[in-house]
Amino acid sequence: MTLTAPTATIGLDTAAELAAQLRVDSIRSSTSAGSGHPTSSMSAADLFAVLATRHLRYDWDDPRSSANDHLILSKGHASPLLYSLFRAVGVISDDELMQGYRRLGQRLQGHPTPALPWVDVATGSLGQGLPDGVGVALAGKYLDKQPYRVWVLCGDSEMAEGSIWEALDKASYYQLANLVTMVDVNRLGQRGPTDLGWDVDAYARRAEAFGARVLVVDGHDLTAIDNAMTTAAEPSGDRPTVILAKTVKGRGFSEVEDSNDWHGKPFPPDMAERAVRELGGERNLKVRGPQPEPSAVDGSSPTSDPAARPVTTQPTEPPTPARYDLGQKVPTRKAYGDALVVLGAQNPRVVALDGEVSNSTYAFEFARAHPGRYFEMFIAEQQMVAAATGLAVRGYHPFASTFAAFLTRAYDFIRMGAVSGVDLSLVGSHAGVEIGPDGPSQMGLEDLAMMRAVDGSTVLYPSDATSTVALTQIMAVLPGISYLRTTRGKYPVLYPEGESFPIGGSKTLRSSDQDQVTLIGAGVTLHACLAAADTLADEGIRARVIDCYSIKPIDDEAIAAAATTGRIVVAEDHRAEGGLGSAVKDSLVTAGRPTPSLTHLAVRGMPGSGSSKEQLAWAGIDADHIVSAARDLMRG
Repeated sequence: MTLTAPTATIGLDTAAELAAQLRVDSIRSSTSAGSGHPTSSMSAADLFAVLATRHLRYDWDDPRSSANDHLILSKGHASPLLYSLFRAVGVISDDELMQGYRRLGQRLQGHPTPALPWVDVATGSLGQGLPDGVGVALAGKYLDKQPYRVWVLCGDSEMAEGSIWEALDKASYYQLANLVTMVDVNRLGQRGPTDLGWDVDAYARRAEAFGARVLVVDGHDLTAIDNAMTTAAEPSGDRPTVILAKTVKGRGFSEVEDSNDWHGKPFPPDMAERAVRELGGERNLKVRGPQPEPSAVDGSSPTSDPAARPVTTQPTEPPTPARYDLGQKVPTRKAYGDALVVLGAQNPRVVALDGEVSNSTYAFEFARAHPGRYFEMFIAEQQMVAAATGLAVRGYHPFASTFAAFLTRAYDFIRMGAVSGVDLSLVGSHAGVEIGPDGPSQMGLEDLAMMRAVDGSTVLYPSDATSTVALTQIMAVLPGISYLRTTRGKYPVLYPEGESFPIGGSKTLRSSDQDQVTLIGAGVTLHACLAAADTLADEGIRARVIDCYSIKPIDDEAIAAAATTGRIVVAEDHRAEGGLGSAVKDSLVTAGRPTPSLTHLAVRGMPGSGSSKEQLAWAGIDADHIVSAARDLMRG
């Protein structure tokens, strides 16, 4: 039987049948795969059945329609439920559900990813779906200005994650009435009861304290669920809605209901057969709920291409690009802010976010020039990256900035952004011991290693204002996760306006046919390398100097050419592990050429407070130490 309800007229009796089918198919698919989470799927089946038949406005034949609602499965381990819904609406076949789930090379992965066009973001690392949903809802309210709603299904276990409460806090701050969070309160986590169990009143008090409108329902009472979703879809003024649904894990199969023994375990075939029989057998119901209402701010029909949608925020008059004179001392963080303002005027799909340090990262310049496209996330770095991810889902290109050290808090969100395949530009300022007296809590010393490890990432570290501007421009069109490391202090401009800085390239600033040693730096240490080269020249030692502004990908040809000098000194304001030195060594090993004598200068102890000059000397990465390292190699 196939039913379509353009105006959500499918009855709750049909929703009940669909809920049973979703439970049956969750069991069948996980048993067939030999792994999965059937009981976590069964508890939320009634929520999904009512939502899909009566409230989710979605054109399943056009998943990229800008008018569609969004459905995010934050409890990604319940993927059997989501995939069973996809079968019920007719976008995947029963054969794919049974033969493709959790199999190598198939798109029905153990946790959902955008390999499926009906999935916005990868989930499964708990506590991320709702924060991502905040980003999608921000786009809907402030940029797209479309009436779509964002529905997020959370599990009760992930309500212990601080990122969930960061998300509700920001959803309330930005008055995201278009965001509906459904919490499957089934009492049981992976190893036993959750911290609050079935205490829905405690959940309600917490959600209300963060500014949400809260609706508490029996998660297996279809009428109550329907009424709650109807209320959630109604204008609520300025508040997001949280539906707390008290449910039973394994609902529908008496042998496992509310049992602590079946989390993440498929039923053996004989048990699955009993479960399907108790649920009334297999079904082949095909149901599609309400269609979205065509709507666009310019009166035209919505387009399926996010990049072609109208942008309602009007760009300001194009600003005059900043100009820097050779030798002028400019912090690269300031050049980033200058570049972002111009980029925002050139590209209306560029948006910016910051973690309440915009007067240090210079993102405040974008906020002042383009206030409608700037989102302050305060001291909530996880939510900052998640909101950027959600905005990217809607076709915008976000630049998110904070201190480099604080991006470590958001690393799980960064890696999941890579799994989601979104394009994000991240900017970390105040990197390294160079920042001086603030001390180690503020010093980004692990960021290059962290970002190099992200799949498909691009890692950039400019040394002057000109290269910063050029690389910021390039980042707006880079695929995947890109990272720009900026410096706190003022350093001389090295390159003329208009100089090209291709990704994967480098700049050789000193060279001759008689080079005896190569000095490799980036950012602050490049300036130290240049000073060291001048000192060495006075001693009759010719030194090549390379600016490795592109750390991933690195310029393999330049590194190979450097190896011909027979001696290399790499200096970086970063931990010894995983940064510029590791990238250089990896390049040499991969090339398979004879490895030259190499000295790697990096931060190898725990810094304290002191001036920038003192810190660089303490770490052994200033010009004097580079000179000493080169002399030692010459003697060796």
